[in-house]
Amino acid sequence: MNAFEVLKQRGYFEWCTSEEKLSQAMNDEMITAYVGFDPTADSLHVGHLIPLMALGWLQKLGHRPIAVAGGGTGLIGDPSGKSKERNLITLETVQKNIEGVRPQLAKFLNFDCGENSALLVNNYDWLSKMSFLDVLHDVGKYFSVNNLIAREYIRSRLEDPSKGISYTEFSYVLLQAMDFKYLYENYHCRLQMGGNDQQGNLLAGSEYIRKTLGAEVFGLTQPLLLTSSGTKFGKTEAGAVWLDANKTSPYKFYQFWINTEDKDVEKLLKLYTFMPLEEIAEIMSSHNAAPEKRIAQKKLALEVTKTVHGEKAAESVLKVSEILFDPNIDFSSVSQEICEMLKPEVPFKKLENLQLPLGAVSLISASGATESNGEAKRAIRQGGVSINGKKITDEKFEINASDLLFGKYIFIRIGRKKFNMAEL
Repeated sequence: MNAFEVLKQRGYFEWCTSEEKLSQAMNDEMITAYVGFDPTADSLHVGHLIPLMALGWLQKLGHRPIAVAGGGTGLIGDPSGKSKERNLITLETVQKNIEGVRPQLAKFLNFDCGENSALLVNNYDWLSKMSFLDVLHDVGKYFSVNNLIAREYIRSRLEDPSKGISYTEFSYVLLQAMDFKYLYENYHCRLQMGGNDQQGNLLAGSEYIRKTLGAEVFGLTQPLLLTSSGTKFGKTEAGAVWLDANKTSPYKFYQFWINTEDKDVEKLLKLYTFMPLEEIAEIMSSHNAAPEKRIAQKKLALEVTKTVHGEKAAESVLKVSEILFDPNIDFSSVSQEICEMLKPEVPFKKLENLQLPLGAVSLISASGATESNGEAKRAIRQGGVSINGKKITDEKFEINASDLLFGKYIFIRIGRKKFNMAEL
């Protein structure tokens, strides 16, 4: 299929400098396209994934992707969509962040597949070689201040004296245009993609190349993704959902996708997976027949977790979810690795100075699963307590060494939703 049509069908398209010409170019030649990432953190987050997935699809369809790490622009910070000045970061921090992002990009792009192998470049390599006079003489004269201050995000900052905008951020659009020109001249890159807040920057870069080189290049934006409730996708009460397992655990990452609303799930399957549309349609058909089973959400969560964290981590996350939500789980099949994964995900307490055998009531209370021995006794009498999968009906039941998983772990379930973990 025509790559441009694929981008439209899957939801990666909102605006383009010329739809007809870009579609034709994608039919006629291998298009090189780029997306930039300002390395303001040492990990990408879910908000970065739509343009990255769009690059991944272009590569699968025979085109060449370039990921541009903004080692130079990251020192400045893009003011697009920002209501106040960013904090400037150091070159050392930028370089460290780029190294953190590099392996994450490889989950979506193939850097060794022949002619259309992906490239990762750092715009500090060329921006740092230009002097201030070079920028003013060779770049600045092609940008109208009148046009720049007409942009909504600049105008809103200028109209509010308490915010304002520095000359540094005001000049950001020049740097991004210089990137596009460099990539066109050195890699014949003809397409720049980004979020819809980048439309002005993309158009400025295309015009700069047309004015200076007489060449036709393209800009394409993806929509800002909002949930059906109107909140920005990828944000939670705890903050951004990161791709780095140390910032957002694979389990929390998986649960983020599981919690997708029914109204959003088909759109997200198209945007965040490499599944064919026909397969997505089949999944949605099954899902709509029994939405309470959350078939589509489970498939979405599994596929994205596999892409970001790998097959093994996805399997472990499924096991963790089974332990937490299936009251009939067989704990004899639980590995020590799964036990370790569970520690940060559930209420956990290390119990010290307790001797075995230990009464179930004392254990339940000491673990924090109940606030008192009396509450623990009531829970047992009501028949809702299990320890390591074994239902406890006797208030005088005692825990022995043989009841511990791997000689130290205890899982306490009270009812369907309360789950605590202890280590002796």
